[in-house]
Amino acid sequence: METYIPIIILGLISAGLGILLANLSKLLGPLRPVAKKLQTYESGMDPVGTGNERFSVKFYLVAMLFILFDVEVVFMYPWAVNYTQLLREFGIFPLVEMFIFVGILFVGYIYLFKKGGFDWK
Repeated sequence: METYIPIIILGLISAGLGILLANLSKLLGPLRPVAKKLQTYESGMDPVGTGNERFSVKFYLVAMLFILFDVEVVFMYPWAVNYTQLLREFGIFPLVEMFIFVGILFVGYIYLFKKGGFDWK
């Protein structure tokens, strides 16, 4: 526990400093609300429509595709880095396990392909 004390102290100091500076800027800074300042601003363009429009299902398919790629990399990279150690320790079992994992991911890719997830139109 002694080794974590400097990290905890650093976290407390940085959080306290952040809270202190944010409150100081509110107290000491000028407060001049104008209608133009309070207007919604996004990417340098005036907002069009309401803020709660419905998203296309295509958006969610692309999000699922991203998650599928992300999960694949998160699990495969550490496995690839430690592959030789795993091979010495467990034999061929980690290789078979990775083939099963890649097979499950491949089924997900086929599903996305059939649903049109790879069409970026």
